[in-house]
Formats: sequence, C-alpha cells, structure tokens
Amino acid sequence: MALLSSLRDFVTHRIGAAPAVAQPKSAPQQAKSARQTGHNPFTQTANEFVVIGLGRFGTSVATTLVEYGRNVLAIDADESRVQHLSTILPHVVALDATNIDALRQVGVENFDTGLVCIGTDFESNLLAAVLLQQLGVKRVIAKARTRTQRDILLRVGADEVILPEHEAGIRLGRKLAAGNLVDYLEVSNDVGVVEILAPPSLWNRSLSESSLRQRYGLTIMAVRRGDDLIVSPSATFRIEENDLLVVLGRIEDAERLRQ
Repeated sequence: MALLSSLRDFVTHRIGAAPAVAQPKSAPQQAKSARQTGHNPFTQTANEFVVIGLGRFGTSVATTLVEYGRNVLAIDADESRVQHLSTILPHVVALDATNIDALRQVGVENFDTGLVCIGTDFESNLLAAVLLQQLGVKRVIAKARTRTQRDILLRVGADEVILPEHEAGIRLGRKLAAGNLVDYLEVSNDVGVVEILAPPSLWNRSLSESSLRQRYGLTIMAVRRGDDLIVSPSATFRIEENDLLVVLGRIEDAERLRQ
C-alpha cells in the first residue's frame, strides 16, 4: 500500500508540475502545418489508436495497425527515432508523453484506445498510462516487463497489461514441449486457437468421422493445406497427411489429440 501511495503522489506531483504549454520536439509536416493553422489532424473517431513508445514492440504494434488500415498516432520522446519512423508511419510525433499539455496538443483525448509501450523507464510508462486515462481515452493497454509492474499498472487503472517476453516464453515453451503444436493463440488461461499438425489417426478421415468435438471438445475453424487455407471446412472434408488443423478448444485437449 505504501508503494501505491507513493506512486499516486508521484503522479499528482508530475501532473501539477506540467508546464502550461509544451511544444513537441519535432513532428511530421502535417503536424507543423496544424500548429500554424489551428487545425488538428489528429482529431480521431472510434477505433483509432495512439501508441506511446516506439521501441521494437511499440513500433511493431503501430506498423501492424497501419498495415491493417487503422489510423495511428505514434509518439516517442526520441527525435531521431521519430525522424527515422516518419517514412514508415504516417502520423508520428516526438514529444514527452509524461507531459499532459503536450498530449492535449496532439489531441490524444480523441482516441478510443491508447497503448503505452515505454520499456526502459517504468515511471514514464506508468505516468503516461495514468495521463491517458485522465484525458478520457476509453481503453488503455500498457506493456510491462515484470509481474510487479503489471500489478501496479492494473491497480492504477490500466484496462489491460501485457508482458511480451513472458508470453513469448510461454508460447515457445508450449511449442517445444508439444512437437505437433505448430502455433497457438491463448484466449484464456486454458483455452486457445491452436494450429496442430494432423496426427496419422486422422489421415483420410472426414471431419464427421473424426468426431473431434465429441472425443476431444475441439472445433476445427480452418485447415491449412500447403499454400491454401480452407476456412470452416464442411463435415465431409477429408483430412490429409501434412494438413495443419486450426482448432479452438482447451490447450490440453489439443495436446491430447496429438498423442
């Protein structure tokens, strides 16, 4: 409790100490013209994202969202990094994300989802997450390096906290421990979408004959055959050697299928 009280004092102090006007160090030409004309190009509607912290993880998230056609405002304190990424990301700004006035200046309050991915400075990561909430961002997702950091971020109000290295380690461990599990996406603690190499017991059998739902509690969502992906295969679809089955169910049931 003493730690949380200290963090609250730290956040209150930093917010209260923010200068009245904070100028970003640099911004794309669009943002520069916006300051001259008074028009803010970052006024957003639903389903658009602000990503704070452009290390490897934050950059990967931001570029992936852009590739999927989402509007993204990317923010980092490092001007040289922002300059480098300006050729990749359409809206990228160099500013201090722990300064509430700087965040207001680029219209962060208009975004539905904010992702805080500052990996090297937990105080800045924590404060940025708190400021996004204070500015009215509906959903705040934060990156943490440890479980203690995750617990603190959740206690101060982050909607979701991810531990990329921890989750990647679990994912790799599962793949190594279960040879036929090619990949998986965890939905909850014990349920996920699993890509599994079809075991010999299913070769040349239709989905109805395999009775995967009755015997294993698994639902086949798709089958990857070579370069082809068959989505929602019919009950008469026949499984072949080297097919990759994309199934939904409990991880332990998928592991049981491969045995």
